[in-house]
Amino acid sequence: MSEIIKIMIAEDFSLLLEDLSELINAQEDMQVVATASTGKEMIDLAKSIEHDIILMDIEMENTTAGIIATEYIRDWDKSEKIIYLTAHETDEFILTAMGTGAIDYMVKGIPDEELLNHIRSAYNGHSLLEGKIQQVVMQEYKRLQLSERGLLFFIQNISNLTMTERELIRYLIKGMKIREIAMERSVEVVTIKSQISTLLKKFGVSRTKEIVKKINDLNLSHLF
Repeated sequence: MSEIIKIMIAEDFSLLLEDLSELINAQEDMQVVATASTGKEMIDLAKSIEHDIILMDIEMENTTAGIIATEYIRDWDKSEKIIYLTAHETDEFILTAMGTGAIDYMVKGIPDEELLNHIRSAYNGHSLLEGKIQQVVMQEYKRLQLSERGLLFFIQNISNLTMTERELIRYLIKGMKIREIAMERSVEVVTIKSQISTLLKKFGVSRTKEIVKKINDLNLSHLF
């Protein structure tokens, strides 16, 4: 006989909970060992009942109950394998939920056989993210990669600034206009415009406001 996958289910819709339990218990290699109708209940059950997988709804006693419960459960045991089974399929919910370290995310209405395959795969340490879910997660991963590269590019540019360019940025951070900067430095306005043009090219932006905003967002004004 194959090893039994012990499953706990958190779901506040009683009819769906019954259907899921019936489906899972009908499998030779699966057994529902506990159920909960709130995230708080599941937190308590996860600590006291031996299990392999948790099927977690997101919206129960509140709109993010399952996400909060997953954070608590994985906070004290990073090896927990939690699969979200929810009606929510917006990018925001998907990214927030997967950010808790869950192994998989399924949208309610998934065919029974696929649901069972997701459980078996998660039990073996693998994720079978559906096409849309996988696409959302990968897009966010790529966005973060680009953001990280952009940050490194910005910091490298700061380290390569000349003393004159640092001084120019210091004036810009203070909110000074081109004519005011020219007067402060006793140079022609055209000289400041030329220096600003070079500065914009270095940072790959079109306006000095973009440079100043980035510096303020990163709390780097003390470098100038």
